[in-house]
Amino acid sequence: MLSLVRWCIAHRRVVVLAWIVLVIGVTAIAQSAGRQYANNFTLPGTDSQRASDLLSQRFPTQSGDLDTIVWHVASGTATDGPTQAVVAPMLARVSHLANVVGVVSPFGARGRAQVSADHRTAFANVLYDKRANLLPKNAGSQLLSAMGSAKAPGLSLAAGGQAVEQAESSGVGPATAVGVVAALLILLLTFGSLLTAGMPLIVAGFGLITGVGLIGLMTHVIQTTNIAPELAVMIGLGVGIDYALFIVTRFRQAYTRRGDANAAVLEAMDTSGRAIVLAGATVIIALLGMFTLGVSFLNGMALAAALAVALTLLAALTVLPALLSRFGDRIARGGRILGRAHRRRAEASGAARPAEGSAWRRWALTIQRRPWLAAGASIALMVAFALPVTALRLDNSDASNDPPKDTSHQAYALLASGFGQGFNGPLSIVAQLPATGQATGLSQLNTALRSTGDVAAVLPARLSPDGTVAVVRVYPASAPEALATTNLVNTLRNTVLPPVEHQTGLHVLVGGFTAGSIDFSSVLAHKLPLFIGVVVLLSALLLLVIFRSLVIPLQAAVMNLLSIGGALGVVTAIFQWGWLGGLFGVKPGPIEAFVPVLMFAIVFGLSMDYEVFLISRIHEEWVRQRDPSAAVRDGLTFTGRVITAAAAIMVCVFGSFMLGGERVLKEFGLGLAGAVFLDALVVRCLMLPAVLQLLGSRTWWLPGWLDRLLPRVRIEGTMAGLPPDPETAAASEAREGVSAS
Repeated sequence: MLSLVRWCIAHRRVVVLAWIVLVIGVTAIAQSAGRQYANNFTLPGTDSQRASDLLSQRFPTQSGDLDTIVWHVASGTATDGPTQAVVAPMLARVSHLANVVGVVSPFGARGRAQVSADHRTAFANVLYDKRANLLPKNAGSQLLSAMGSAKAPGLSLAAGGQAVEQAESSGVGPATAVGVVAALLILLLTFGSLLTAGMPLIVAGFGLITGVGLIGLMTHVIQTTNIAPELAVMIGLGVGIDYALFIVTRFRQAYTRRGDANAAVLEAMDTSGRAIVLAGATVIIALLGMFTLGVSFLNGMALAAALAVALTLLAALTVLPALLSRFGDRIARGGRILGRAHRRRAEASGAARPAEGSAWRRWALTIQRRPWLAAGASIALMVAFALPVTALRLDNSDASNDPPKDTSHQAYALLASGFGQGFNGPLSIVAQLPATGQATGLSQLNTALRSTGDVAAVLPARLSPDGTVAVVRVYPASAPEALATTNLVNTLRNTVLPPVEHQTGLHVLVGGFTAGSIDFSSVLAHKLPLFIGVVVLLSALLLLVIFRSLVIPLQAAVMNLLSIGGALGVVTAIFQWGWLGGLFGVKPGPIEAFVPVLMFAIVFGLSMDYEVFLISRIHEEWVRQRDPSAAVRDGLTFTGRVITAAAAIMVCVFGSFMLGGERVLKEFGLGLAGAVFLDALVVRCLMLPAVLQLLGSRTWWLPGWLDRLLPRVRIEGTMAGLPPDPETAAASEAREGVSAS
């Protein structure tokens, strides 16, 4: 570590110029090469995937996704002459769009069931040649453009389906910009200097811009979804600012004692620099752990986010020491904005021992006086937040949760009003015939489907051109996101269809987007424990090697899981149960299946950041003083302020996602902001010091045989134990003498 830092200091211009060249070069190459996002979504071994594969091979025109165009008339009927004169030409234009293989209209014999009982509402099915995740993003936009000319007094027209929702998706939007502004303000309040506040953002920017460019190039090699860069930016921004903030804070503390910028940089990088390497390693482990889920579209997201973290970490380890060595004197002195107060705090935090009157020292002493009360209260609070997780239900929320201004939400409302909520999520029953043309068993299949509870309608079967496969559209009576629909799919697969298959020789599969969402939720729910176990185990082994303690890995695993459980509990209570739903603009519904997975990876990584930074400083004080109480007290005093500042930045970054209208972004935003808030304030600043105070020196116990087996890595570096400069040491001794007298 020290060799790298010394080289960066000695060649600081080369380091900065190299990063600038790297940023410009990678960005230019990525823009010229373009991006080839591949939203391939497969679930091997599931019914819905087998149904999709069978249709792709035998009945391609029925293998793609289905969008719905629905209209309602205030007077007359939805299929009378005036309405047909407006709607029919529009449907004809839609049928000629790229990737559209057919439109089933209520104006023909095949679409008679697509008119409501009161004849005021009707819909047309738009069939694509590919699944929505493989369609170009403009497929839905072209559909909406084609609908634009169909206007008439009293006619309400809207479109729904996955392609339409993709076209209307706004992504993260302004959240990143809002988060950056909030981060700058918090850093400014923390350091009192615009130069110092901008340093973490500059370093994070170097890593992120390079990372986004490399992710663009990565799309040509690895299947990567179009939301991977947004996820990478979100995580990279968080950890990049955190890492730079930790190092800059330690630099200012070291400068106060040493009075030399280069010496302070060396100490900061030898201590906090080592800590962020460990923290970054755990974040990358958590992200790459998503490969254990075996879901292809998550792999590219995991790799992209891990790449962003690795590059921001590399920037913090190289460009930051170079900048600190150049501007260190000005950064250590602070700015004119709130300068005096911040300089006094810097001098106090940089002293050989924490200032007696500091707020964080008083807080640490308060916890240590009543550790049982602090530990019990914090654990009870986190368990209370985590309790709703026991009722967590994973599934894909339907279009009723889309912003009301979106046409997909309006289409959902029109269909639900005219036909029932289940018409927003049809099931595709795919039957493979025992032999070409032997369709006699289809009537028995139709009868069984119609007699099944919670089935609202069954459309006539459609045979493939070669007569080997038939598709039957089934409309549930319940909403796509309802538990009753999940139960219907399971009932069809486990109870209704097996006897039909046995009696007729048909091989029947339940597919379609709704069934695929149910399968996806089931796959992730079953593999989530494996994912969590692998990440926790690998991180625990890393902590075991670094801190040489059996307690620290166990403590970190339990407390990180409490943080994640508390955050998911908040998400469950608000988004699934509807608590405070009006305040956040959401209605009760299931939690998207991939939200807990991504939340775990992100929160576990960020929690480990705070864990490593706090524990490494406590461990450093333990090595220096061999007093467990003093180590906890001084470690919290030195790091409490920077941890809460880093957490405040992350709360603002993630909380800004709540500004968007999309439900999934709100789930992420609230969940991640809540997790960081609970982890930094309740877990790291209350529970952890209380538990370590109770454990005392047992915190650092390790069996002798295991100590001999483990490799030695000194997290506190080689400079942490050096005495302060002579003047500071003399002043400290004088103060101790006065105190003793």
